[in-house]
Amino acid sequence: MLVIGELINGMYKAAGNAIKKREKSVIQKLAKDQVTAGAGVLDVNTGPASIEPKSDMKWLVETIQEVLDIPLALDSTKADVIEEGLKVVKRKAFINSINADDDKLNTLIPIAKKYKAQLIGLAMDKRGIPRDRIQRSELALKIVSSCIEKEFPIEDLYIDPVVLPVNVAQAQGVEVLESIREFKLLCDPPPKTVVGLSNISQGTKKRSLINRTFLVMAASCGLSAAILDPLDSELMDALITAELLLNQHIYCDSYLDAYRKK
Repeated sequence: MLVIGELINGMYKAAGNAIKKREKSVIQKLAKDQVTAGAGVLDVNTGPASIEPKSDMKWLVETIQEVLDIPLALDSTKADVIEEGLKVVKRKAFINSINADDDKLNTLIPIAKKYKAQLIGLAMDKRGIPRDRIQRSELALKIVSSCIEKEFPIEDLYIDPVVLPVNVAQAQGVEVLESIREFKLLCDPPPKTVVGLSNISQGTKKRSLINRTFLVMAASCGLSAAILDPLDSELMDALITAELLLNQHIYCDSYLDAYRKK
């Protein structure tokens, strides 16, 4: 599973303060620590408090790339902020994210094509987050159809069924898991799947336990990627073990160390 590190986000105190004060060392340490822990991509989000998000996005991308050569997922609700980051990325990037609204599809798919970026599409629209897997699949299909129509490669598309907190929408966890399975039937080749994992435990007291349990369940449904905290060692151990039991790794007594060294 592709691990997308979530910690370079202005909503987190350490990252937010570092962005505000232009403290490169803090951002670079967050980046390197996440990669060491197993992240293959880093999510980059200036946060809602950013006064100059375009400038902040450019600074974040350049700061990370000074010390790492790794793909970045540029995360913003504003297309111009994402494009500012895309102008300076060195590796094939992700756009996080579009949704099923026509204005988003018509704006961001061409930008993704222009910069040869991958796309994360949220299975939601202006009406909000769907309540069942049927509605999620309908919105996912709209995203897929728009990508096909605009000649965007489906192999570069990830669909996020949108996870809701278990303490306010307990039944939605099952709907998300079923959606992960059903998205594979939308087209051939199918889109990949991704979740923002920490949403499932938002507001709960057992966040790490809930996160790692849901991640294991999602892995068994064929989840392709997850945006998560790779510094949660128990979470990463659970993911590695789940993939081992799904026959995706070769067993050895030191399989956890072997996976991390890989």
